[in-house]
Amino acid sequence: MAFQYLTNIPLEQARKEYLDLLIQNGMGGTSERIGVQNACERITARAVYAQICAPHYHASAMDGIAVKAAATFGATQTTPVTLAPEQYTVVDTGDPLPENCDAVIMVEDVVKEEDGSVRLFDAAAPWQHIRQIGEDICAGEMILPAYTAVTPSAIGALLAGGVMEIDVLKKPVVGIIPTGDEIIPPTSDPAPGDIIEFNSSIFSAMLRQWGAEPVTFPIVPDRFDMIKAAVSRALAECDIVVLNAGSSAGREDYSAQVIKELGGVLYHGIAMKPGKPAILGYQGAKAILGVPGYPVSGIIVIEQLLKPILEYQNHHPVRQDQMVRAQLSRPVVSGLKYQEFVRVRMGHVDGRLIATPLNRGSGVVSSFMKADGILTIPQGLEGYEAGSEVEVRLLRPVEELENTLVAIGSHDPLLDELADLLHRKDSSFYMASTHTGSMGGIMAVRRRETHVAGIHLLDEEDGTYNTSYVRRYFPNGGVRLVECVGRTQGIMAAKGNPKQIAGIEDLAASGIRYVNRQKGSGTRILMDYLCKKADLDVSSIYGYEREEFTHTSVAAQIASGSADAGMGIYSAAKMYDLAFIPVCTEQYDLLIPDSAWETTLVQEMLEILRSREFACKLEELGGYTLQSPGTVRCRF
Repeated sequence: MAFQYLTNIPLEQARKEYLDLLIQNGMGGTSERIGVQNACERITARAVYAQICAPHYHASAMDGIAVKAAATFGATQTTPVTLAPEQYTVVDTGDPLPENCDAVIMVEDVVKEEDGSVRLFDAAAPWQHIRQIGEDICAGEMILPAYTAVTPSAIGALLAGGVMEIDVLKKPVVGIIPTGDEIIPPTSDPAPGDIIEFNSSIFSAMLRQWGAEPVTFPIVPDRFDMIKAAVSRALAECDIVVLNAGSSAGREDYSAQVIKELGGVLYHGIAMKPGKPAILGYQGAKAILGVPGYPVSGIIVIEQLLKPILEYQNHHPVRQDQMVRAQLSRPVVSGLKYQEFVRVRMGHVDGRLIATPLNRGSGVVSSFMKADGILTIPQGLEGYEAGSEVEVRLLRPVEELENTLVAIGSHDPLLDELADLLHRKDSSFYMASTHTGSMGGIMAVRRRETHVAGIHLLDEEDGTYNTSYVRRYFPNGGVRLVECVGRTQGIMAAKGNPKQIAGIEDLAASGIRYVNRQKGSGTRILMDYLCKKADLDVSSIYGYEREEFTHTSVAAQIASGSADAGMGIYSAAKMYDLAFIPVCTEQYDLLIPDSAWETTLVQEMLEILRSREFACKLEELGGYTLQSPGTVRCRF
C-alpha cells in the first residue's frame, strides 16, 4: 500500500491491516531452550511430555507400618490380629514400599507390644495409604500443551515428571529509541527547557508485563542521519522498534521519512485521541512503530497497536481487560473525527459504580497513574452527558473499587495524607480524590456520586463557612457537615516577595501577574469576595482569568516564575518555599451524605481524622488548626 501522510484511518481497521501485513511478511515467534526452574510465566513453544512417572516408585502415603494386606484380614475391634516383627516394616511418609508389602497402616492404628509384635483392630485393604507409581503423572503423558504460560505449580509438575529443560518462545526484543534535542536522561535537577525522558521507562515496564524484552537505546538528537542510523542499528538487533517522538508533521519530525527509507509506512495518522500521529511502519516482518512524544499518547499507542503484535508473537493473549458499566459524573465532549480514550477515577457510591473523568491532556502522565479505568468514546460520537451509563475498561481490580472511598470536591493536600493513612491502616482500603472545587463537591453529593466532599464556602452576608450553602442545596436534609480543619488562606508570592505585595489591592499594580483558582472553588469565591470588599475591579488584575485546579498547581506556577502571586493555603506556599501574606483563617469541612455515613470506609476515615497521626501530618504541612476534627458540626 502506498505511503499516506497523516491519514485518519479508523483504529480497528489500522490495527487489523498492520498485523495482517506483518504476518504476510513472515512475522512469527522463535524458541529457545531453558531450565524449568527459570521458566515461570514463559510460554511453551511446543507440547511438553513427562519423561518419568510421578511418583516413580510405590511410596508410603503415611507414617506407620507396611504390611501384606492379606495378613490383616479378619481383624476387628473384638478379634484383633497380631503380626510378628518380621511381618511388617516401619515406614515414614514418602518411603519406598518394601517388597512383598501392599498396604500401609497409620501409626495411630497400631498397638505395639513389648515383644515387638503389633496388634491391629482393623483389616487393611490392599494398596491403602500407598501412592502408586504414576498416581500423579505417567511417563509419556502431556504435562503442558503448546503456547501455554508456565505457572509455579506447572514447574513442580514438570520437575516431578523428569523434565529438566523445555522449549519456550523467545521474548520479542523491542528496541526503544528516544529522540529530541531537548530530551535528557532522568534527573532531579533539570535545567529550563530540558525535558526528562521517562517515556522509555514507562514503555519498558508495559512491555515486560506483556512478555517482551525491552532495550532502550541512547537519546538521539533531531538529526535525520542520526535517527536513521539509530533505527538501522535497532532493526539489526531487535524484533520490533519503537521510535519515540517525531511522528507529527513539524519541521524536525523525521520519523516517517526515516521509516519510509528503511522499509515502508502503512499509515501515518490514526483516528484516535490521544495518539493520532502514530506511524505504522515496517521493515519486512519487523514492526517499526512511530510513537508521539506526549506520554499519555504514547501509552495509548503502545497499548492499542503494539500489544496485539506481541500477543501474536507470543501466541498468548495478555490478561483480558475487564469491562464494567458505570455512571458518568460529568459530561464528556469529544470530536467526531476520532476514537477517544478518556481516563476516569471510579468507586462504588450508593450502590452504583461512578466514573469521574480526569485531565485529558496528552502530556498529563499522572492522570494515567491515578486512573481506575478507560472510557472509550467511539469515532463519530460527540460524547456523553453527565449521568449517562457508559462502559469502562478497568485498570484496577473491581474488588479494589468496592473498597475505595470516593472524594469529590475542594482540593487540599490533607486529602492525600488521609488516603495514605487509610491505606496504611488497612491495605485493602483506598481513597480516590477528584478536585472539582467546593461547588463541584456539593453537586456531586446532591447527585449521589461521592462518599465525601471537601468544602470551604464563605457566606458573604455573615462571614460563616459552609452551613448556609448546605441548607440552600439540601433543603430536605440527608447530609452531615463534619469538622475537618481551620486553614490559613493568603496570597502566595515569589520567594522573598520581590514585588512587595502586601495585600489584595497590590494585585492590580502594574507588572503583577496573577494566577487564579477555577470558578466554583471556595478559594475563587473567597477571592471574588475580597476584591468586591476592597472595591477592586477584577479586570484590573492581570491574569485573573488564568485558572488552576489545585493549591499546589497555583504554587508551582509562582515558583516557576510564570506568575507573581496567587491565592492559596499556607501549606502549598511552604511546600514551594514561597512568600505568604495571610488573609484569613477559613473552615474546611467534609460534607457526607447520610447514605454513606455508616459505611466502613467513612467510619475509618473519621477515626483517622481524630487520630494523633493525622494531627502530626498536618503539623508537618503547616497552616492548619485543629479543634474537633471528625465530629459532626451540623446534621441537616
